[in-house]
Order: sequence, then C-alpha cells, then structure tokens
Amino acid sequence: MGRHRRLSDWNPEDIAAWESGNSKIARRNLLCTVAGDHVAFSIWSLWSVMTLFMPASMYGFSAGDKLLLGAVATLVGGCARIPYTLGIARFGGRTWTTLSAFVLLIPTVGTIALLANPGLPLWPYVVCAALTGLGGGNYAASLANVNAFYPQRLKGGALAFNAGVGNLGVAVVQLIGLLVLSTAGHEAPYWVCAIYLVLLTLVGIAAALFMDELDHGVELNTMRSIAFDRDTWVVCLLYICTFGSWIGFAFAFGQVLQVNFEASGESVKHASLHAAQIAFVGPLLGSLARIYGGRLADRLGGSRVTLGVLGGMILGAGLLVGISTIDDAHAGTTSSTLVGSVIGFVALFILAGMGNGSLFKLIPSIFEARSRSLDASDAERRHWSRAMSGSLIGICSAVGALGGVGINLALRQSYLTTGTETPAYWIFLASYVVAAILTWLMYVRRPATAAPSSNPLADPQHEAKSASTVRV
Repeated sequence: MGRHRRLSDWNPEDIAAWESGNSKIARRNLLCTVAGDHVAFSIWSLWSVMTLFMPASMYGFSAGDKLLLGAVATLVGGCARIPYTLGIARFGGRTWTTLSAFVLLIPTVGTIALLANPGLPLWPYVVCAALTGLGGGNYAASLANVNAFYPQRLKGGALAFNAGVGNLGVAVVQLIGLLVLSTAGHEAPYWVCAIYLVLLTLVGIAAALFMDELDHGVELNTMRSIAFDRDTWVVCLLYICTFGSWIGFAFAFGQVLQVNFEASGESVKHASLHAAQIAFVGPLLGSLARIYGGRLADRLGGSRVTLGVLGGMILGAGLLVGISTIDDAHAGTTSSTLVGSVIGFVALFILAGMGNGSLFKLIPSIFEARSRSLDASDAERRHWSRAMSGSLIGICSAVGALGGVGINLALRQSYLTTGTETPAYWIFLASYVVAAILTWLMYVRRPATAAPSSNPLADPQHEAKSASTVRV
C-alpha cells in the first residue's frame, strides 16, 4: 500500500544534502514514528487505567493484583524491545511500524471482552496485560529508527522529541480514561478501548503511506558484542533509574493514589475518580520534560544534565520516604501528607523524563567520540557509531523497562508485608544514589585515554573493551 521506498547511502551528516531535502524526509519519518509510538504507549499502559474501572466488589481483585497487571505489562514491554529493535533493522521502519500497530488491535479487543465479563479469574487478565506489553517494544524500535535518520548534532533533540511525544500516550490514555470515568462511570470502560481501535488503524495506515525504509546498521552480532561493554551496563543502570522510574510510576501512580485516598476515608468510587484526576499529571509533565532534557543536553552535555537530574531524584525520593514515614507513625493519610506525596511523585516524573532525554544525547556521544580513534574512513566510522549506538539504545531500553517492573513489584511487596509504601521508597532512594555516583565516576570527571584497537571495525567487541571512555 502506498509507496515502497528504501533509502540507500543515507548520510545525515552531509549538511548540503540535509538542507536540500533530507531534513524533510527525516522529519516525515520522525512524525510517523512518533505517532505510532504515542499510540503504542497508550496501549502499553492501558491496564493502569482499566484498573480504575475494576472495583473489588465487582471483579474481586486487590491492589496487589492490579499492580501485578502493570508489572506483567511492563515486563513484556521490556523483553520485547530487543526483538523489536532487530525487527525494524530487518524489515525497515515503514513495514515494522505498520505491523506493530496492527498487532496491538488484538489485546485492545481482548481488554473490551474482559471488562465486559467481570467475575473471571485473574489469569486471563494477566495474559491480556502481557499482550498489551507489546506496545512497549515499539519504543526501542522507534528510537533506533530516529537515531539512524538524524545527524549527530541533532540526535539529542530528535530522540527526546520522539520519546517525549511518544510517552505522552501514557498521559493521554489516562485523560481519556478520566473523561469516561467522570461521564459514564464504571459502566462503559469499553469506550476507552474503542477509541484506540480507531487510532491504531490510522497510525498503521499512515506508516504504510508515508514512511521509508532505511539501513539502521543494527545487527544481532553487534548487540552481542556490545553486551560485554562496560558502558552498556552503566547506561542500562542509568536508564533503569530514569525511564524505568518514569514508566513504573506511570503504571503505579494511580493505584497508589487510590489506596491513599481510601486510607484518608473516601469511598471507593470517589477515590477512583480523584486518583484519575491526578494520575495523568505526572506522565504528562514527565513526557514534556523529556523533550527539554534532550535539548538541554545538546547544549550542556548529556553527562552533566544526567548527574543533575539524579541529584534531584535523590531529593524527591527522600521527600517520599519522609512523608510515608510520617503516615506510618500516624497510621493513616492526612490531606497535608497526601499533597506532599503528590508533589514528590510529580517531581520524580519530571526529573526522570529530563534524565531520559539527556541519556539520548549521552549514548550516541559515547560512540561518536570513540569512532574518532578508529583507523577507518568517515563512512565506516559513521556506520560503526550508528550501529553501536542503535544497539545500545535497544539493549538499554529493554533493560531499563525492567525498572518499571521492579517499581511495581517493590510497591506490591511493600503493601503485602507492611501495608505501606515506605520500604519501596527506600529502595528507590538507594538506587538513585548509586546511579549518581556511577555517572560522576564514568562520564563527568575526566578519565584517562586508552590506545585504540588496531582493527576495531573487524572486531567491535575488542574495540569496545580497549577504547577510552571520553567525557560526553
């Protein structure tokens, strides 16, 4: 359907070609990729909204059961990211974006069927939540696609724009859920899913009509070799603390709010409505902050912005620990502590979004700097840098999403063992401290320079071990 155009010898670093028309091609593909990513994120986080339509009296599920649905969706989304990154490299951005949009029609229809039949056991909901997790795989594929289209000088802003607008899908589906919940109540949750049946069809058709195919340079061998790189593990941890926090809080924030509203004495119906009225704010501001974080990193450097963000997240997590400890001492939630908890969460959303945007600048910068020491032509250096950074984006986005799993499981276990969120908040705080220390040691202070490999393009794993870590 539509045109089938595979671009050969794409060189975004050619300024003359970029200004004469390549920028328009890249922008068109970026917009289509962002649209697909946006809707996919909405489907990925669909159950964080649907649980607000599932009162325990009707469906029989506890807060822990609902957090389990979010954890399963997040886990599958993380695991799907490496195959999706390889899929877009194998089939091209146009074909893969089209197929991945149409595949998500299956769990969307399944969600309608499950909500229309309360009283079923938990496992069908878990299976459906797992299928919605495929929407999380689109994220890594879209990042690899945008990374290949844009020049180094614009990667931070382009990748952050893709991630920021794409991640807005979480806030938008929560807003749609709020609209349905405030008008039709618990009686018509299927309207949320029906809207996304239309949107998935539209973005799939748009991808088929307007996108192009491009050699992304991402191969399985490259991903295997980079898995042993020291930077891979450090960046993955940073991604867990930034994007993992963002997506984990996006899934859990509404449920935590609902529990706290009920603890303050509100009825289940009013607690659900008030939680929905607030829950979308965090993902919305975090998504917008991601765009700003990427642009700020283009000016100041990805490492400096990331370190500053992690310092702020330490303070935000410390605020949550203090407030939750006060609630534990009083055996209940007051209006003042509830407001403070919302402020702490929103601050973490914004900072996590900014940190995720700055990492999009940090990752390509690491390999662009390394490529300068390679004994190769400019074209070979560009291909190597694109392949390595695209592979790392796929790996760290997969591992980083597991941070969202950890957040949901930590909160679930915290509720089961103590009845409060305090132990989980302590875990979050410790993780941010470790990530800040590693950022300072690896990327902010000036490290020593190592000798380059004699033939790095023939053995990317050897080069990854021997090349220097530069300040980025």
